[in-house]
Amino acid sequence: MKAKSLTKQEFIDKIANYEVSPNEWNFLGSRPALVDFYATWCGPCKMLAPVLDELSEEYAGKVDIYKVNVEEEEELSALFSIRSVPSLLFIPMNGKPQLAAGAMPKIELKNVIENILLNGK
Repeated sequence: MKAKSLTKQEFIDKIANYEVSPNEWNFLGSRPALVDFYATWCGPCKMLAPVLDELSEEYAGKVDIYKVNVEEEEELSALFSIRSVPSLLFIPMNGKPQLAAGAMPKIELKNVIENILLNGK
Protein backbone atom coordinates (compact mmCIF):
# COMPACT_ATOMS: atom_id res chain seq x y z
CA MET A 1 0.00 0.00 0.00
CA LYS A 2 1.51 3.31 -1.06
CA ALA A 3 1.16 6.70 0.56
CA LYS A 4 -1.77 8.45 -1.13
CA SER A 5 -1.33 11.73 -3.00
CA LEU A 6 -3.62 14.54 -1.84
CA THR A 7 -5.02 17.43 -3.80
CA LYS A 8 -6.26 20.60 -2.11
CA GLN A 9 -9.88 19.38 -2.31
CA GLU A 10 -8.98 15.95 -0.86
CA PHE A 11 -7.12 17.71 1.98
CA ILE A 12 -10.23 19.78 2.70
CA ASP A 13 -12.42 16.65 2.63
CA LYS A 14 -10.15 14.25 4.55
CA ILE A 15 -7.89 16.35 6.80
CA ALA A 16 -9.23 19.82 7.63
CA ASN A 17 -11.53 22.29 5.92
CA TYR A 18 -9.42 25.41 6.38
CA GLU A 19 -11.71 27.39 4.06
CA VAL A 20 -14.65 27.05 6.48
CA SER A 21 -12.57 27.45 9.68
CA PRO A 22 -9.38 29.34 8.71
CA ASN A 23 -8.42 30.21 12.31
CA GLU A 24 -9.29 26.91 13.92
CA TRP A 25 -7.88 23.38 13.53
CA ASN A 26 -10.67 20.81 13.14
CA PHE A 27 -9.27 17.43 12.10
CA LEU A 28 -11.75 15.50 9.93
CA GLY A 29 -9.89 12.19 9.70
CA SER A 30 -11.03 8.94 11.29
CA ARG A 31 -7.47 8.02 12.33
CA PRO A 32 -4.16 9.86 12.87
CA ALA A 33 -2.35 11.02 9.74
CA LEU A 34 1.10 11.87 8.43
CA VAL A 35 1.38 14.23 5.45
CA ASP A 36 4.63 14.36 3.46
CA PHE A 37 5.14 17.68 1.66
CA TYR A 38 7.53 16.83 -1.18
CA ALA A 39 8.84 17.88 -4.60
CA THR A 40 9.69 15.61 -7.54
CA TRP A 41 13.17 17.16 -7.91
CA CYS A 42 14.07 16.69 -4.22
CA GLY A 43 16.70 13.99 -3.53
CA PRO A 44 15.84 13.44 0.17
CA CYS A 45 12.14 13.26 -0.82
CA LYS A 46 12.93 10.43 -3.24
CA MET A 47 14.79 8.56 -0.49
CA LEU A 48 11.92 9.07 1.96
CA ALA A 49 9.15 7.92 -0.42
CA PRO A 50 9.77 4.13 -0.17
CA VAL A 51 10.08 4.41 3.63
CA LEU A 52 6.69 6.13 3.81
CA ASP A 53 5.21 3.45 1.53
CA GLU A 54 6.54 0.75 3.92
CA LEU A 55 5.11 2.60 6.92
CA SER A 56 1.80 3.01 5.09
CA GLU A 57 1.66 -0.79 4.82
CA GLU A 58 2.82 -1.40 8.41
CA TYR A 59 0.28 1.03 9.88
CA ALA A 60 -2.61 0.31 7.48
CA GLY A 61 -5.89 0.87 9.31
CA LYS A 62 -4.12 2.73 12.15
CA VAL A 63 -2.48 5.78 10.50
CA ASP A 64 -3.21 7.39 7.13
CA ILE A 65 -0.10 8.46 5.22
CA TYR A 66 -0.48 11.08 2.50
CA LYS A 67 1.78 13.01 0.11
CA VAL A 68 1.37 16.58 -1.11
CA ASN A 69 3.39 17.83 -4.08
CA VAL A 70 4.38 21.38 -3.09
CA GLU A 71 4.65 22.52 -6.71
CA GLU A 72 1.14 21.35 -7.58
CA GLU A 73 -0.50 22.36 -4.28
CA GLU A 74 1.02 25.77 -3.56
CA GLU A 75 -1.93 26.89 -1.43
CA LEU A 76 -1.50 23.94 0.96
CA SER A 77 2.25 24.59 1.13
CA ALA A 78 1.63 28.23 1.99
CA LEU A 79 -1.01 27.30 4.58
CA PHE A 80 1.59 25.31 6.54
CA SER A 81 4.48 27.70 5.73
CA ILE A 82 6.48 24.97 4.01
CA ARG A 83 9.93 26.42 3.32
CA SER A 84 11.88 23.23 2.64
CA VAL A 85 11.13 19.73 1.43
CA PRO A 86 10.58 17.18 2.64
CA SER A 87 8.46 18.51 5.49
CA LEU A 88 6.34 16.10 7.50
CA LEU A 89 3.07 17.05 9.15
CA PHE A 90 2.11 14.73 12.00
CA ILE A 91 -1.61 14.92 12.80
CA PRO A 92 -2.83 13.23 16.00
CA MET A 93 -6.54 12.57 16.55
CA ASN A 94 -6.63 15.22 19.29
CA GLY A 95 -4.53 18.35 19.54
CA LYS A 96 -2.61 20.41 17.03
CA PRO A 97 -0.58 18.98 14.16
CA GLN A 98 3.22 19.11 14.42
CA LEU A 99 5.50 19.97 11.49
CA ALA A 100 9.02 18.60 11.10
CA ALA A 101 11.38 19.74 8.34
CA GLY A 102 13.73 17.27 6.69
CA ALA A 103 13.81 13.54 6.07
CA MET A 104 13.87 11.24 9.09
CA PRO A 105 15.20 7.69 9.35
CA LYS A 106 12.52 4.97 9.46
CA ILE A 107 13.18 4.20 13.15
CA GLU A 108 12.64 7.86 14.08
CA LEU A 109 9.43 8.03 12.01
CA LYS A 110 8.16 4.89 13.76
CA ASN A 111 8.91 6.46 17.17
CA VAL A 112 6.93 9.59 16.26
CA ILE A 113 4.05 7.51 14.89
CA GLU A 114 3.96 5.30 18.01
CA ASN A 115 4.42 8.06 20.60
CA ILE A 116 2.68 11.09 19.07
CA LEU A 117 0.14 9.75 16.62
CA LEU A 118 -0.82 6.54 18.44
CA ASN A 119 -0.02 7.83 21.95
CA GLY A 120 1.99 4.74 22.83
CA LYS A 121 -0.83 2.31 21.96
